[in-house]
Amino acid sequence: MNQTFYDLLTRAVGTEGVKIGLDAAPYLREWRGAFMPEALAVVRPSSIEAVSAVVQACARYDVKIIAQSGNTGLVGGSAASDPESHVIVNLERMNQIRGVDPADNTMTVESGVVLADAKSAAAESGRYFPLSLASGDQCRIGGNLATNAGGLNVLCYGTMRNLTLGLEVVLADGQVWSSLSPLRKDNSGFDLRDLFIGSEGALGIITAATLKLVYPERQRATALCAVAAPADALAITETLIDRSGGQVVACELMANQAVQLVREYIAADELRITTDCEWYVLLELASSANGGDLPSLLDEVLNAALNDQAALAYTIADTPEQRAVQWRLRESIPAAQRAAGASIKHDIALPISRMPAFLDQALPAMNRLLPGVRPCPFGHLGDGNIHFNLTRPPQSDDAAFIAQSELVHRVVHDMVVEMGGSIAAEHGIGRLKVTDLGHYKSQGEIAMTRAVKQALDPGNRLNPGVIVDLETSQNTTG
Repeated sequence: MNQTFYDLLTRAVGTEGVKIGLDAAPYLREWRGAFMPEALAVVRPSSIEAVSAVVQACARYDVKIIAQSGNTGLVGGSAASDPESHVIVNLERMNQIRGVDPADNTMTVESGVVLADAKSAAAESGRYFPLSLASGDQCRIGGNLATNAGGLNVLCYGTMRNLTLGLEVVLADGQVWSSLSPLRKDNSGFDLRDLFIGSEGALGIITAATLKLVYPERQRATALCAVAAPADALAITETLIDRSGGQVVACELMANQAVQLVREYIAADELRITTDCEWYVLLELASSANGGDLPSLLDEVLNAALNDQAALAYTIADTPEQRAVQWRLRESIPAAQRAAGASIKHDIALPISRMPAFLDQALPAMNRLLPGVRPCPFGHLGDGNIHFNLTRPPQSDDAAFIAQSELVHRVVHDMVVEMGGSIAAEHGIGRLKVTDLGHYKSQGEIAMTRAVKQALDPGNRLNPGVIVDLETSQNTTG
């Protein structure tokens, strides 16, 4: 590394804030193993001034910047790829909760704050931050913002975009732009905030955010229900939303194959429903109001569904421990899939009404394309986001199965786009789906994306290769 450049970095963040060689290894991991990250250095600033100084130093020496917070992404968005010209700017040391304001129902936090810690800080002030992710103990607010994370409660509370009022961002030239504010209404020009949420670090480095809080949930009711088809799960959910006045906070669909993998590899005896079925749906109601009886309402709706044969069986969680068991079934699916062998994964979204039709078409298509495959679709039926994952046949070879990924992705994504859906629901594009983005987006949309990137990062310095690359990718439609 150029000594003068190294001196600039250490002046900004201290010697302990610059990691090179073996010391950088913990930051050069990619969860799915699809990339082998490499970087010149990992720089760990602890203040907005330090981030600005690091960005200015990188601009001076034409070094590319890969922003990173919790490094829990699933599409290679924070996977640096050049040991000579990529520097990872990791924000884990920017972990201050700058303030919680119950009167405004807001909190302002830095990007390195772990999601679970943000939720705890809100709870200590008598409020609730509703973003809920399986990786909540590891992921950080910066990554949640950069990918516009959704998670389990989007049906009721929306994505990070819906939960964010203002941002603090370091731009490609080191300037700081801030819109940190508790305002709910501000029509004084373009909403620049929305450019950065979901931009995956390609337009600026998000260093802090003002987030919306809500009143804590004082009632909760959870049930696991067996159904014959996704259409039945959707009908039950629609009835619950109507009867509860919009108090359904989660509706998680799980294929029987996925649940059986959990029983085989993770939690053999925890499923209380023994009815043979093709699908399960995990339903949850919650309310901040005192009084009421959500468990009774849930039982009433599910019992009516049972009589109408929309539900095959159900069990309501009577205790927090039973609720935890039901959620553990849902949240253990990714780990069970890993234990069962290689998987070809898709993070897709469809209009909610089209999800049953998509599954009716896609599952037989996958069985024809990959005989013996174990389809494990699961996810957020309530907001139209399903993880359409395919686990290899039991006797298949991992490498041979994964070698078919490109063909499988094209078949699945073609169906999704034809039905008006998205090939990237909540994980983003990263480095993994850039080619797909160029294939499915219109030339006009690609041109606008490039224009925004050119305006905010003309040197292509911020996370090059993610979403759009001004130097090497024309991202034309295919």
